[in-house]
This record gives sequence, structure tokens and C-alpha cells, in this order.
Amino acid sequence: MSRIISFSVDDDFADRLDSMAKESGYRNRSKFLRDASISFAQANRNDELLSMDEKAETEGTLLIYYQHGIESKLTELRHAHSLSVTSYNHNCLSTSHTCVDTMQVNGRVAKLRAIVESLKNTQGIDRVMFVSAPKRDHGCC
Repeated sequence: MSRIISFSVDDDFADRLDSMAKESGYRNRSKFLRDASISFAQANRNDELLSMDEKAETEGTLLIYYQHGIESKLTELRHAHSLSVTSYNHNCLSTSHTCVDTMQVNGRVAKLRAIVESLKNTQGIDRVMFVSAPKRDHGCC
């Protein structure tokens, strides 16, 4: 059984949506929106982090897009003892008027999950992602 879910958009958005659906090979907007919604939700939930054992140690890159005014929260994060930040980079993106910080971090999965969720719910933060590093037995470093 199918259910209909509707929402209103302006003409520009509707035209862009139809173009994206067509360019992606979809024949109708509904299937495109369904798949796009699921994909977005999975990426936004940091599924990779959710599938890890919460007691395990992990490392990777934390990517944070935000607006000016919350730098102090990110400074606190960089100096927290529950997460080790081994590298930090800040950039101001002039076209989108957005700041982006990347941090190479390591720590317990449970703590990293909590930090990501907290950042996602912080006003002024637009997007947060964690990408875990591949596991190897030997190699670099």
C-alpha cells in the first residue's frame, strides 16, 4: 500500500527537482525523492559510526560546516580530553560565506557519536560528517 506525502515548493525548486530526477535517470519525481531522502538520512546519521562497537577506538576526519559565532564551541572540542585532535584546519569559503573546519581525531566510538550528535544540534552548525580512516595492519606511519 502506498501513502501520499505532499509538501509545497516554489517553481524554481520544482524545476530544479525535476531536472535532478531526470539527470539521475528517474522517470518520476516520487521515486527520486524517496531514494534521495533515504540516502540523505543515511549520510546524515553517520551510519558508518553507528555500526561500530561503541567501546572501540577509531580515528578519522571530522568535517564541520558552520557560521561565524560558534568558534568557541569548536575550540572547546579541540581541547577536550575525551577526544584527541591530532590535526586541525580552518577555512573560510568566500562564495558560500561558510566556515569549514576539518579535524583529524581519534577516540572511543561512543564519545565520537555523542560529539557528532551534539554538533548537529548546535545552532549555527550547518553540517557535520565523520569519515573513519581505513584499518590496516601495516603501512604508512
